Amino acid sequence: MRYSPATAANRWFKGNTHIHSTCSDGGKNLRQLARMYAAKGYDFLCRTDHWVASDAKSDQARAPLLWVDGVELDGTDQSGSYYHVVCLGHFEGIRREMGIEAAMAACRAQGGMRILAHPFWLGLTEAEVERWDFDAVEVYNHVCQWLNGKGDSCVHWHQALKRKSGTLAIAADDAHITARHPGWNGGWIMVSAPDCTADAILSAIRTGNYYSSCGPDFESIECSGGSVSVRTSPVRFIRLVGPRDSGQRVGAFRGKLQTEASFTIPANWPYAYVEIEDARGRRAWTNTLDIPATPVAK
Repeated sequence: MRYSPATAANRWFKGNTHIHSTCSDGGKNLRQLARMYAAKGYDFLCRTDHWVASDAKSDQARAPLLWVDGVELDGTDQSGSYYHVVCLGHFEGIRREMGIEAAMAACRAQGGMRILAHPFWLGLTEAEVERWDFDAVEVYNHVCQWLNGKGDSCVHWHQALKRKSGTLAIAADDAHITARHPGWNGGWIMVSAPDCTADAILSAIRTGNYYSSCGPDFESIECSGGSVSVRTSPVRFIRLVGPRDSGQRVGAFRGKLQTEASFTIPANWPYAYVEIEDARGRRAWTNTLDIPATPVAK
């Protein structure tokens, strides 16, 4: 299956895939960021400064958490559309002068993962979302939510899912931690991996073996044969979400909070995922789940 839960062989590791430091336009240096996030229970952070492809292995300073390499690209493509793209991985030869299209191609050629950053905040259209082959879409961006309430890009994720049903979801801080952008620790991912090394974390992210959250937790996620069962922290709603108006749900606006649910995924859905919402309105999302192929009649 594409999404597997934490098992006896795996553990959950909390991390953030979109962070800025004083290496670009952030207000804290890497050492300060590591201390701040480690104090909030984070296990890893991705270095994604604008047009600064990081090299965490060359940093000899000891950190209280794992640093994972990355870079954020920004710029206008040949059609005149403006993008921000977070790329995870170790890259060589990335320069602003090459432009965003060549830089995205270079990152992909070097095995990088491409994440469309805050498309709602950028005002991207469906055609612009579908133009490039993004591996993931930021469903939630904490800084953009604080700036003007445009941090929720779930609709853009669904647009990407129409093009590629395995497109992943990411919740991230986009932390700058300056007077203009003070927010952090508002969106993150929980990765299921055997250990907290760069290779294991990146492998798990690439395969979608994580969930995204702004607060509530998935304690277990099991999907097999078109059925999905989840156990969660106490939440108000648990939803199975499909395309267009398709969906199933448990929960109520009042009464007992939910901690588990099971659903059967209709075989004709091209994709499905589980979303949970706690009593404060904070949400968390799985990635898309396995749906058995509908047998072809002979």
